[in-house]
Amino acid sequence: MNVARHLGQQGADVLFASRVGTDESGKGLVEFLKTNSLYGGLIQGDTELPTCEVTVQLDKDGHATYIIPQPVSWDNIQTDNTLIQAAKDASAIVYGSLACRDVTTRDTLLNVLNETMALKIFDVNLRPPHYTLSIIEKLAAGADVIKMNDDEAVLLTEGDKGNLRELITEFQKKHRAKTICVTRGENGAIVWHQNEFFEHPGFKVKVVDTVGAGDSFLATFINGLLNKQPMPQILEKACAVGAFVAEKRGANPKYDETVSKLLQLK
Repeated sequence: MNVARHLGQQGADVLFASRVGTDESGKGLVEFLKTNSLYGGLIQGDTELPTCEVTVQLDKDGHATYIIPQPVSWDNIQTDNTLIQAAKDASAIVYGSLACRDVTTRDTLLNVLNETMALKIFDVNLRPPHYTLSIIEKLAAGADVIKMNDDEAVLLTEGDKGNLRELITEFQKKHRAKTICVTRGENGAIVWHQNEFFEHPGFKVKVVDTVGAGDSFLATFINGLLNKQPMPQILEKACAVGAFVAEKRGANPKYDETVSKLLQLK
């Protein structure tokens, strides 16, 4: 949802798919999505499972850990004609590993990916203990674009963080993605794209809250890809927006004039 909201701020036409309970939290979330132009008929209702409420804990440096209950309504997203048609009409589909911890939602995602020609963007986004390496391998195998952080890159390749280019090259040979992006926190990001490496050192800011920083980076990165911008420009913008979010409280701060100018928003 954070990725969708940032894409919306950047002028993209976004649909968000999920499933909520018929409880008060679910009703509140649906109203929130409608208010933020993210409710497009792809939010299913569940009469048995509750709406998910995640507890976020910040350490002294503003870095987050998450307590995620199970099972919840988004573990039970069903394949239906509305969802399949939306996938067929989309330019890109963004998905992560967390929703695939349960077989029902995982099968729905795989059904959707099999039915579309859209650009498939996999945000690895590992949240222990809610993943298995075999599922990550399966999700990566069908992706056109893969985004992960440097810790995830080390975990998935069993390599050395000091040689990210080698890790990315190894990962790309195995999974054949067109684009692989590895974020490095305050040190920016490195991308393999069209048989070439691109890097950005990042922007130094006073971190307040890292929640949503990676999502804002990914949204900006996606927007740049879809608008066929040069990769160095995409990376600079993505790192700048990620840094802006990290120095604010909350995952979706409203863009200020500097960020809007950088993104050339009206």
